[in-house]
Amino acid sequence: MKLGLKKETENIEKRPTGMLEKNRKGIKDLIAPAGVDASNINHLEIVSGRTRYARSMVVSTIPRMCTFPEFLRSMYTFGDLNTSVFISPVSESTSQTDLNRTINELESERIVAIDRGDINRERILAQKRLEAEELRDQIASGFNKLFEASIICTLFAYSLEELDKDTELLSSEMSKTLIGIKPAWAIQEDAFKSNLPFNDNKINKSHAFDRSSMATVFPFFSSEVGHDHGIPLGFNKQTGVPILFDNFNPSLTNYNMVIFGKSGAGKGVTIKTLTARSSVLMGIESLALDAEGEYGVVADALGGINVTISPNSNTIINLFDLESEIIKDEITGREKVALNLENKVEDVTQALLTMARGSTRSEEVNELTKQIIAEAIYQEYAARGITNDINSLYVEDKGKTFSKDYLGRPKKEMPTIGSWYKRIQENAKKNENPDYRFHYSYLIKVMKQYVREYNGQMAYFDGQSTFELLDGVPFINLDISQLEERFARPLAQQILLSWIWEKYVKKNSEDKEKAKQKRVLIDEAWMLLPYPEAVDFLNTMARRARKRNVSLAVMSQKFQDFYEKPEVQAVLTSSDTKLFLAQDKSEIQYIKEVFKLSEGEAAFLTTCNRGEGLLKVGADTAILAIRPTKKEFEFVETNVNEMRKIRESKKRSKIEGKN
Repeated sequence: MKLGLKKETENIEKRPTGMLEKNRKGIKDLIAPAGVDASNINHLEIVSGRTRYARSMVVSTIPRMCTFPEFLRSMYTFGDLNTSVFISPVSESTSQTDLNRTINELESERIVAIDRGDINRERILAQKRLEAEELRDQIASGFNKLFEASIICTLFAYSLEELDKDTELLSSEMSKTLIGIKPAWAIQEDAFKSNLPFNDNKINKSHAFDRSSMATVFPFFSSEVGHDHGIPLGFNKQTGVPILFDNFNPSLTNYNMVIFGKSGAGKGVTIKTLTARSSVLMGIESLALDAEGEYGVVADALGGINVTISPNSNTIINLFDLESEIIKDEITGREKVALNLENKVEDVTQALLTMARGSTRSEEVNELTKQIIAEAIYQEYAARGITNDINSLYVEDKGKTFSKDYLGRPKKEMPTIGSWYKRIQENAKKNENPDYRFHYSYLIKVMKQYVREYNGQMAYFDGQSTFELLDGVPFINLDISQLEERFARPLAQQILLSWIWEKYVKKNSEDKEKAKQKRVLIDEAWMLLPYPEAVDFLNTMARRARKRNVSLAVMSQKFQDFYEKPEVQAVLTSSDTKLFLAQDKSEIQYIKEVFKLSEGEAAFLTTCNRGEGLLKVGADTAILAIRPTKKEFEFVETNVNEMRKIRESKKRSKIEGKN
């Protein structure tokens, strides 16, 4: 809201004309640009170093009813936009005269509508007359008042293309609340001057408001994010009110969340605080795909499990593991146990394709390679008699009976990368198609490094799984930090995501009342982005997680990596909760563009302290400050220097306790 400076401008003219007073800089001198080209009829060019383009617009139509704070919210928060609202009270005598004239006109039109037999129009006119009479009586009694208001906005951009695009987007956003805006065609200069802080309205395109509706134009509102119950995530920095956050609240369209922040912004502290409080206060089970070795202390603190995947560990995760799932019958609504072999074959194929491409992302891998890989996978499952029949997953034992959920029934051994590799070798010998010959040869060469029998340097996923994901464990940490960062770690992320889906997510019922609330944490997700099959699986998991009552939490440093890859957009669109911590200045422009942040919000993200950020839950936004307790800091802190201080403090406490 621009406050009038009429008295200030009047005083400027009355100042003494002495040399010092004459040369004193006024407001106009301080804010005036180097030059303004007003020769265009639909925009202005502001020349001050880098040329900016400005387009002033006026609110042309407003809805019949206004609500606070939604009336002009889209305009106030749109970004590089200035808005002015000129309000002029209407005297009671003028209000009464105009309303009486309006009432008489409405009554005349109503009588004409009755004579024509237009019942619908007669009903509408009768309602309007009743409202006008009620407003007139309220004004006469002193309970209400009429105002005239002009609403003018000026949009800025650094190119005409961007200005046209933003103009169209703003019009679209405003139309959602039945507000029409039009460019001030041929009067851009007057409109631009009207939107400067001099309380000088040169346009005078007004709308009538009563006292209640006039209050809705004021931008003095603070967005609150929070639910009726949940965990105390932090504090709203603007109001000081604690923010309760329920990741599985029914009001959310999905339960996923993304967290972006530069190194040192507090991503690790935030997600550890969220996870620990969720476990203790809400019983939410979590599993972390730990790329940096940070979550082991959380697992220890919560009584969870730490699993290390490395070239030297004895832990094996079998990519080919297949699990049954509980699904709802679409017709009867009853739950049943099912097996989906086709989906599993596709997941394994995608992972093996990533392996085949390797760190160089070889272009030799194509659809023929994928077909060869998929055929061999099908053959491996078929050789063990595994089909879509749930019974084919288990060893036959006619002497025993098992429960309907197959508890206690021994499962068959699954295929492995080693057995699949032998299948590829056999198929290559039988192959007579010259088009396949090169691809068989390529796979035999590059996939040998993943086979344990040949002492492959990346054979830690070859073999039967030595670890099962257990239900009821508050926190499971899969630590892959000891793997090579450039390729082995992203590959492990993809393989483990597929395995987590089979062993952890699919076990959850589709019935929300029966399903447990689970969260899967993917740290340093940017590592996956160069590998198309990994991105495809991440997108699929983001879309399918809600059905299983699972929240996918994706954390990454650089938003630009996600912005520049349209293939990964499903992760953003499938995440109702977004948290932006401190951002690098090179990144903020992308976030501002995608999420339509205001200038103030964007500036805050480049200057905020560690543990502070912008929380967006659905359509609501709040400035969040996360403050872990002293006890929580013992296991959520990731700064090396701070961790050293905590350890030294604990040692001193023990020594003092002994003394």
